[in-house]
Amino acid sequence: MSYRPGEWLMECLQSVMAQADEVVLVDNGSAGEEASRLGGSVGARVVRSPANVGFAAGVALGLAHSRGELVGLLNDDAVAGPNWLDAAAVALEDPSVAAVTPKVILAGWFREVVVPKQRLTSVEVDGCRTKLNLLVGAGLATARSYGSTVTNDLETSATGVRPFYVPVAGPDHDPHIKVNGEATPGGPVVRILNHAGSYLRAYGAAGEYGRGAPDDGRFDAPAERFGFSGTAPVFRTETLHRIGGFAPEFFAYNEDTDWCLRAHLVGLRVMYDPAATVIHRLSATSGGPDSTLVRFLHERNALLCLLRNAPSEVAGRHFLARLARHPWDRVSRAVASMTPWAVSSRRTARKTWVRSPRDVWNAWAERDLHWDDGPVRV
Repeated sequence: MSYRPGEWLMECLQSVMAQADEVVLVDNGSAGEEASRLGGSVGARVVRSPANVGFAAGVALGLAHSRGELVGLLNDDAVAGPNWLDAAAVALEDPSVAAVTPKVILAGWFREVVVPKQRLTSVEVDGCRTKLNLLVGAGLATARSYGSTVTNDLETSATGVRPFYVPVAGPDHDPHIKVNGEATPGGPVVRILNHAGSYLRAYGAAGEYGRGAPDDGRFDAPAERFGFSGTAPVFRTETLHRIGGFAPEFFAYNEDTDWCLRAHLVGLRVMYDPAATVIHRLSATSGGPDSTLVRFLHERNALLCLLRNAPSEVAGRHFLARLARHPWDRVSRAVASMTPWAVSSRRTARKTWVRSPRDVWNAWAERDLHWDDGPVRV
């Protein structure tokens, strides 16, 4: 699916044309039908929406035109490895598996840096300042969040021996790095994990397991996870018919969290399989957490996830707590207006549950919040 195509769309399409029996590109209202033109040029089957209907409804549109027994979703700013679909097909032979997520790696290369704890004000690579929001890794403590009261000033500090990573030109690039104006020796140049599946926060959103850690082998074992990011999951079509697709009402963000909760409630599992790797240009289309719309959708949809899938007391507690902090702001009003839909859809889904929301919450909420994020293993 593509709303605002860039040069990344062609890379995305070319990465899947040889490994899929059918490639469906949803042109989600792109200006001048640019996504349709690019998709048609490589032989993809193009389905066009005249307007941007959001990620969730766009996925539904694409699924309605797909015919395979397995379906993979791939963001237009992601590039699939050659065995993305084949590896997932093996894991999906287990009927208890609802979906498979590959290892997702951030695009580009990064040099490891470890410095004493300090307020981080500047990083230079070969004399050029690097934007602090391009840095990744466990050694960064940042004030950025999706909360509406937090600015993106990037109150960043490096902590102890936990490293952070600076973008560099390639695996053989040996740049001169300065941190806060002081020359700093760089460590290994590596790829960095975007995620190895996802974990569930108690307030209804999901986080990316392994985010910011080096891809040096520590995430090479398959594992069961709470869920997946919508970047590159693979499903059986039968499972999508059984559970349903992403809820279009979410528009974008946390629709994948909602789907994974629904899968657990009907007794299915989500697997992380590192046998395939997908390269992801993070938020190339949406604009990322700096966007006011992204923050609104993230917060609203987290609460909707709770209303549709969480233990009732958990959903009520978090909504009332947010209402106390931000009395009838835009998010609170939106959630209140959508509560009848959330409650009604919950009652309908309950007929298919084989696990209780409390069982799922006890199993997954606030689990897998930590991972090995130390320096690169040499």
